[in-house]
Amino acid sequence: MRLEDTHVATVPGYRPDPRYEDPWFRLGFARLVTHYWANHAFLEDGSLIRDAVRLTGIPGVMVQGALDISGPPDIAWQLPQVWPDGELVIVGGAGHGTGSASVVDTIVAAIDRFGQ
Repeated sequence: MRLEDTHVATVPGYRPDPRYEDPWFRLGFARLVTHYWANHAFLEDGSLIRDAVRLTGIPGVMVQGALDISGPPDIAWQLPQVWPDGELVIVGGAGHGTGSASVVDTIVAAIDRFGQ
């Protein structure tokens, strides 16, 4: 899936996930992504930011790779502005997903904080 690799392969040494070699996986993945985006993530425009205040009192951490070109940080940056208990961590040098050890470490650290 060259299209998928385009927005996750932003770091040196990137190797495609071997799952993409399986035609059934590629078909299922393509159908899922297409359905999700064709339905605008099943959210009305602006609802995520508008309704984020409803999360007040619920802590959360959003982890964003600085090189994530498929999910730019604009919405992730806006969320903690209206969600008092939300925190955004932008991981330098990381792209989309959990392919970077620094992203995984950041997620694990956030989970550990919530577990205390």
